[in-house]
Amino acid sequence: MKTINSEGWKHSRHHQRHRLSAKSRQAGAGQRIRKTNRPDGLSTLRPDRGEDPDRGRENTIERHARVTRENIKFMKLFFNFIVRCSKFPIMTKRKSIFLLLLWFFFFHVLSQEVSVYDLLKEIPGAEVKKITPDSLYKAAWEVMISQPLDHEHKRKGHFKQRIWVSYLDSLQPVVFVTEGYSAGRNYVSELARLTHANQIIVEHRYFGKSVPDKLDWRYLTIQQAAADHHYIYTLFKKVWPGKWISTGISKGGQTTMYFKYFYPEDADICVPYVGPLNFAVVEPRIFTFLDTVGSDSCRARIHSYQMRMLKERKKIFPLFEKYAEEMGYTWKRVGGDSAAYEYSVLEFPFAFWQWGLKCRDIPVADTSSKALFDFFKKAKIFDYFSDFGIGYFEPFFYQAMTQLGYYGYRPSRYQGEIRHVRDTTFRFAAPRHVRLKYDNRIMPEIDAFLQDQGDHFIYIYGGTDTWSATAVRLHGKANALQIFKPQGSHFTRIGNLPETQKKAVIDSLEKWLKE
Repeated sequence: MKTINSEGWKHSRHHQRHRLSAKSRQAGAGQRIRKTNRPDGLSTLRPDRGEDPDRGRENTIERHARVTRENIKFMKLFFNFIVRCSKFPIMTKRKSIFLLLLWFFFFHVLSQEVSVYDLLKEIPGAEVKKITPDSLYKAAWEVMISQPLDHEHKRKGHFKQRIWVSYLDSLQPVVFVTEGYSAGRNYVSELARLTHANQIIVEHRYFGKSVPDKLDWRYLTIQQAAADHHYIYTLFKKVWPGKWISTGISKGGQTTMYFKYFYPEDADICVPYVGPLNFAVVEPRIFTFLDTVGSDSCRARIHSYQMRMLKERKKIFPLFEKYAEEMGYTWKRVGGDSAAYEYSVLEFPFAFWQWGLKCRDIPVADTSSKALFDFFKKAKIFDYFSDFGIGYFEPFFYQAMTQLGYYGYRPSRYQGEIRHVRDTTFRFAAPRHVRLKYDNRIMPEIDAFLQDQGDHFIYIYGGTDTWSATAVRLHGKANALQIFKPQGSHFTRIGNLPETQKKAVIDSLEKWLKE
């Protein structure tokens, strides 16, 4: 755990290049967007002045204000009624006050829910479906919002982006969940329960239902995704004026970092869970981690297990084929079932540490082929290389090969037993016939920003999760907290932290929410 000194917000020239002007931010992402060229060759998405095609949104704000005025008017009537009640007989007075309080309560709850629903209905191009809320909330909705494919040039078309909105109270904080993949259901995040917050879950563009009719991969960038989030933030901030906590897990945690980088004034607090920050298509820090994590004996046992899986494949491979048939897996994209088997063996050390498997559970030398394979299934690898898995993650692999970075494999370590693997960089899983050029500038820029200007961040990592190898390592001026759970995996959350670390997280949240 590392706590960095509290510092004020630093308006350096680096920061000024990336932030939006106050007037531009007030205009919102509903306006035209222009590209601002930066000295480093990158571009920041900035709203341009001019006609606002989404000006219907202002009607919603006015309606919310009207409902508030009606509540105030009603309260005045309520107090006048109390004064008049003073002249009634005592039993009548009590009954009247009780009935009026009951009426006031239901009117207040209903009017707030209606105002949120009005906001959702009046979002340009939105499709709103009311759903059953969790017991924490008063109301919830599934909403499909119209987003530009290209926030710089809106005439290039739009797509529908799915969000889940859960309403508690207009004055409570908002937990803004930036999913890195699809968001197929509404749920209550750990942070929303801890802070009793309203919640918005945002499905990432190009995943789940948030997919354009035509997949133009040029618009799947962290800049465009951050602009999606900024637009949604702009819609809700005026009716939910409290503190905003941006959060996400794994790739969602990365997305939280990117959102803060491009729109630093939006979220008040950021809590990325187990989110890496990679600097290369094949991150060498992953190899260093796998060569040093745990004990020498544990790493040797992992390698010995892999070699058995390869050398005894004649016995084990039929079990693999049978399991694939039962699960409906096919392996065309990866190059066939033999290649899928070998990729799975190569992936095993990464998955072992990521998901927190135990060295003591690795089968020993005299274990049967079935026991070897049964343990292999615990690593949850096979679907990753199936056609279904690659199809689901294809947008991610495009991002990994162009901006996010990833990792690879070292077949030479397996004594010539790797015979069918042709590509060790995951390019085979990215969209075919698409140019894949990695931008090696953007992630170091984001890291520099987070170090010096990433205030009110809480980074949460598992200490032996493979993705901790490329964690953000704080050494700058930012007022931030970093947690590495001892022996923690990719399942590390606030709720399963040791008590001292959990207290540090909760204390920071409480302090920053009061500021």
